Amino acid sequence: MPKLKHKLSITSLFTTTLAVSLLLSSLFTSHLVSANNRVVSAGAGITELVLALDAGDELVGVDSTSQLPNTMASVAVLGYHRMLSAEGILALSPTLVLGSDAMGPQTTLTILSSANVAVTTLPSAETKTQLLANIEQMGQLLNRNNQAIKLAAQIEQSFARLEAKQQQVTAMGKVPKVLFLLLQQDRPARVGGSNTAADIIIKLAGGQNIAGFDGYKSVSQEGILAMQPDMILISNRSNEQTQTAAKTLMTKMPLLHHTPAGEYNHIKSLPPQALLGGLGLSAIEAAELLASDFISLKKH
Repeated sequence: MPKLKHKLSITSLFTTTLAVSLLLSSLFTSHLVSANNRVVSAGAGITELVLALDAGDELVGVDSTSQLPNTMASVAVLGYHRMLSAEGILALSPTLVLGSDAMGPQTTLTILSSANVAVTTLPSAETKTQLLANIEQMGQLLNRNNQAIKLAAQIEQSFARLEAKQQQVTAMGKVPKVLFLLLQQDRPARVGGSNTAADIIIKLAGGQNIAGFDGYKSVSQEGILAMQPDMILISNRSNEQTQTAAKTLMTKMPLLHHTPAGEYNHIKSLPPQALLGGLGLSAIEAAELLASDFISLKKH
């Protein structure tokens, strides 16, 4: 019997050692998989989340709408996220292509999948719930679960601050009437209505988007004058300084001087990245700043 017991102890020790070895091997392999990820991100909002999840070191390519820090100049910049080239992406030997549901064309995505590249499309977020769901899924895909949990908590805090500011705006009386103008060189200014990124930001901040239509449309000076906006938000793709852009706007559209926004110089700028990819981190940040502007506007 003692010999049997001794044999059982050796067997138990061997089993335990094997289990530990397999666990360590699994962890090591998992680390290698993560370290060897080569990610292409298509869509400004998606790339923003990749960076926020601390996975920027795995990026090998992004689409032309994505914003990267200067320290990531080695990352390839591909075409527009709706018109991606399969050849250009495959040349980067990616293991994963991430994008919003606007990523395409479908023929490119089919070619990538046929070449054994993992392709994942995420719904464009328009609500906090969808944004958090996207973050959770990306955390799993990029082996960044802990970072995803932390980022989700930060977003919850941002929305709590926004809700508090919305209550302040509401408590101060009339909801600010806001108009968003997209300024593009050599093209008429266009007003952003419902179902636009600007509309999401305005509503998150507690304001009223007074454009009575969906999408973007050109509106005459007389039409804007009739709306009498309390604040005009502007954005342009050239990153022109707000003060210069506002002056240019008022020169081109002098009737705006006769609106509350023009009379009191309540013309604010939205960063271009906040308007790309639906509800994202830049959009939330812009909404927080805008809510503070609304509160300041009311105090005056």
